[in-house]
Amino acid sequence: MLGVNRTKLQEVFVQGGARRRAGGSGQQLPPGHDSLAFGVPESVPGTIFVLALRGGIEMRPREGRTILFGRNAEDVHVCVGVDDRGVSRRHGVLLHSDGRWWVRNTGRLPIRLPGSRLLFHGEEPVPLAHGYSPLFVRGSADRDHLLEVYVAADAGDRPGERPLDETQPPRLWHLADEERAVLIVLGQRYLRHDAHPQPLAWRQAADQLAELFPDAGWTPKRVEHHVAAVRTRLSAAGVAGLTRDEVGEPVGNALNDNLLHELMLSTTLIPPDLALLDAHLD
Repeated sequence: MLGVNRTKLQEVFVQGGARRRAGGSGQQLPPGHDSLAFGVPESVPGTIFVLALRGGIEMRPREGRTILFGRNAEDVHVCVGVDDRGVSRRHGVLLHSDGRWWVRNTGRLPIRLPGSRLLFHGEEPVPLAHGYSPLFVRGSADRDHLLEVYVAADAGDRPGERPLDETQPPRLWHLADEERAVLIVLGQRYLRHDAHPQPLAWRQAADQLAELFPDAGWTPKRVEHHVAAVRTRLSAAGVAGLTRDEVGEPVGNALNDNLLHELMLSTTLIPPDLALLDAHLD
């Protein structure tokens, strides 16, 4: 259906651990490795980087190479959701076939792809786009475990780039600890790469912050105050679309939407920041 060899994929699942070792050599990424949202080193086109909290792997492309991920560290290349029995021991597989990387779900619960697409057990594999893709492995108690994936682009996807060009890093914006917590909660749908994200309402954000920090006295007004302060600061620094005069009436969610897009595009906020939302479960 999608041009991938299903027999080859089925062989991967049936052979299990043996295929894990035969999937091809890769370089380990240690726990605490920088988020892949910041980018990856210059690599062979098609090289895949896969990262979770307990570390990950970098692997060059080759027909038939596989990367398994799931809860049981002994049976997979990348361990995700190790303390969550809602995550399957082998929850999914990444396979290089027909010149690209594919993801398939072999676990009980769905995997959420960018754009809020759910990938269920037994469905056709889905191709991964070049660049950064956060995948969310569903677990128990409404927990989602982040699996970061980055596929290095082909040279043709970077027109005009020369080998000696230095990449200009994005401008990171300083956020105080409380501001960061507020914006992670407010913008969690953006961090999850929902298809059409919207900021949480002030009351929703305040209620969730009160669950995370029960002694901090969170109210909708306090949330609004922090967000307005960040918008004012970034607007003064030249970020457009953060004032009523710029967006016009009715304002709706436009100001916060523009703010959250800026924080995401600058990598000031990145998907691993969603770990804050699990703090009350630990």
